[in-house]
Amino acid sequence: MLIEAIDDDFIAMPGGVVREGLYLAADTVIAPPEVMEMLRNLAFETRRSFAPSAWWIVHDGEIVGLCSVIRVSPEGDLHIGYGVAPSRQGRGFATKGVRQMLEWALHDPRVTHVSAETGTENVASQRVLESNGFLRTGERIDADDGRVICWQIQVA
Repeated sequence: MLIEAIDDDFIAMPGGVVREGLYLAADTVIAPPEVMEMLRNLAFETRRSFAPSAWWIVHDGEIVGLCSVIRVSPEGDLHIGYGVAPSRQGRGFATKGVRQMLEWALHDPRVTHVSAETGTENVASQRVLESNGFLRTGERIDADDGRVICWQIQVA
C-alpha cells in the first residue's frame, strides 16, 4: 500500500518516529539521514507544482520504502524514483509500490508517461520496471550515478 509522505514524516523518521498507525522496525533504515533530507527537500520542491510528490511503501503497517516524483515535464512525463530499506529488499515491495504509483498515474489527467532510470548494474531495480511494463528507451551518463538505463511507460 502507498501512503502519501508529508514533510513531518521526513523530519521525524530519522529519529525512528512515524505517524500513528504505522511503524518502522528497529532494523529498518529507509535511507541514511542525509539522503532522507535530500528526499524531503525534493518532495517539498516538487509539491509546489505537483502533488502528491512522495509515498511511503507500507506492508502490514510497516514502512518499508519510498516512492517519489523526481520531476514532471510540461508534457506530462512523471519521472519517478523508489527504494526499499535494505533489510526489506527482495520481497516484491518495490514492484508493488511502483505498480500502485502507475495505477494512480492512470487516473491523473496531468500524467501521460512515467519514466525512471536504473543503474546498469542494478538488475533488481531493472526487474521492478520490467515487471511493471516499462520499456528501455536508452542510456545516458549521470553526473552522480554514472551510466544509467532510461525507462518509460505510457499511461495516457
